[in-house]
Amino acid sequence: MVKQLMVIAACIAILSGCASRSDTLYEELGGQAKINEIVENFVYEIEYNETILPYFADTDIDRFMEKFAEQLCVFSGGPCRYSGDTMEQVHGGMNITEADFNLTVDLFINAMNKANVPHTLQNKLINQMTHTREQMLYL
Repeated sequence: MVKQLMVIAACIAILSGCASRSDTLYEELGGQAKINEIVENFVYEIEYNETILPYFADTDIDRFMEKFAEQLCVFSGGPCRYSGDTMEQVHGGMNITEADFNLTVDLFINAMNKANVPHTLQNKLINQMTHTREQMLYL
């Protein structure tokens, strides 16, 4: 009887572990509060980078923060909808180079580091965002 209870307890523990793996990246990150923190950190990183800051010269920063948070929520499987313009509309005419795009990714990584996002989750989030690269470069 004791042995059977131990087997049942082990099965429950294994199933509980599997259930936690079904969490979305959004939940693993810490939900909207963590996404907002990342976005705030990212804006701070941009503000102090003289190479990237000029790209944001005519940007409504409050709107940028709102729409970028929506995007991160969507990319991470959260309960949001992106209601902004397309990446092509937003980045058209900027002629963003690969070097500046890569620098911006580095700033985003810095923002996630400052928000204490584990590297495994950073990689998952960046992986979800990679399709936007072509929608931003050299437009």
